[in-house]
Amino acid sequence: MNERKSYIKRILAIAVPIMLSSLISELQMMIDRIFIGKLSLDCMSAVGNASTPIWTTMNIIFSFTTGATIIVSQAYGAKEIDKAKNTLASLFKYNNVLAILLFLFWMICPQVAFSLMHVDESIIGMSVDYARFYSPIFVLTGIGASVSCMLQASQKTKIMVWYGATRSLANVALDYVLIFGHLGLPAMGVKGAALATTIAELLGDMIVLIYVLVSKELELKPSFGQILKAKIKPYFETLKYGSAAAAEEFAWNLGNLYLIVMMNEISVEAAGIHSIVFGVELIAVALICAIGTATLSLSGYETGRGNVRGVRDVVISSLILCGAISAFNLLLFILFPEPILSCFTKDETVIALAPLYLLIVGIDLFPKSGNIIIGSGIKGYGEPSWMLKTQLFGTVFVIAASSAMVLGFHMGIIEIFIMVVVDETLRLILNSWKLCRISKKSETGKVQTSEQSGN
Repeated sequence: MNERKSYIKRILAIAVPIMLSSLISELQMMIDRIFIGKLSLDCMSAVGNASTPIWTTMNIIFSFTTGATIIVSQAYGAKEIDKAKNTLASLFKYNNVLAILLFLFWMICPQVAFSLMHVDESIIGMSVDYARFYSPIFVLTGIGASVSCMLQASQKTKIMVWYGATRSLANVALDYVLIFGHLGLPAMGVKGAALATTIAELLGDMIVLIYVLVSKELELKPSFGQILKAKIKPYFETLKYGSAAAAEEFAWNLGNLYLIVMMNEISVEAAGIHSIVFGVELIAVALICAIGTATLSLSGYETGRGNVRGVRDVVISSLILCGAISAFNLLLFILFPEPILSCFTKDETVIALAPLYLLIVGIDLFPKSGNIIIGSGIKGYGEPSWMLKTQLFGTVFVIAASSAMVLGFHMGIIEIFIMVVVDETLRLILNSWKLCRISKKSETGKVQTSEQSGN
């Protein structure tokens, strides 16, 4: 029990700064949605259709970086500092090619993605505008993902609070000015929302980059010379882990993209409702993901040390924290459903169904948080390919079930929400079984090694 208390403190030491940064960012995004919702439900639907595929492609970069986080954390735990620095140097040098390619795609031809998603002609123009004004963020993502990897593996994340605060305050102020047209500037609507986010992201990234350049506390920070001389081989090694994590993330987002397509099949309003409701859930998910980040770093660190029991204690401690977050979030959804959704829309039909929408999404947080934490533990062991397998299962399930429900049986948005909960629950069962199996196998191998050493 004392060990778990110790791990809870270590988890929170890493996760709380990320939580605060994420919470500030999610509140900013919520205000962003409130501003957009004031324009119209069509604008909300356009942003939902645009932001989902954009985040899908952006998360590929961060998922590739997951491989580096695993390798660097394990090397740090094993006291192999040179290996950790060489991996990070290679990551900094070669992590930008994909980011630039994605920037060019979303700047030049975003309509290709939206046409494939069957975005309604009445809103596709706004979706294209949002994507083009948002696309410069990709130029920053390659370096930003590398910096995040270094901070997480080093267990030095306090600067993320300043990043989140700077980025979010700037974004809210710029939203107010650019969306509605204040201080003598024209009202840009959806384009203003994207431009505000892009400028704010640049300001936040500058804060973190200055910290990294001047800090003397980052033991794993590679020198500028190491980055210039870095070979590509360590980067390819990170892709062995990262490609599985990237494919997993892509598969998860593919399922979400397909859900958006099915919502568009139901109606433009359904797509807007989906964007609003799951946007509300994102605040709790951001907190859980921060704990997941800490779980990945610490489980990788303990794996490097050969401490199998420690990995298990890290995961259990994280699950306790996430269970409390999910329970609190569900309570809020039960007690205040109408006030929550009325912040985002004036549509009386949507608000009338608020209790049912938010109850389902609140229940979904429990299996979702379990998958995030247990998945981080499995990756920390160095086996991210398993999470890809279960996510592929989930994506196939979501695509098949939602197609049958919408196209075959003409069901509505409530049934789709319930199906998402079923998907998360099935994958939680599979992932829990795998983690127990890895843990037992690792402990058995450790016992045998100890016996051989004794002989």
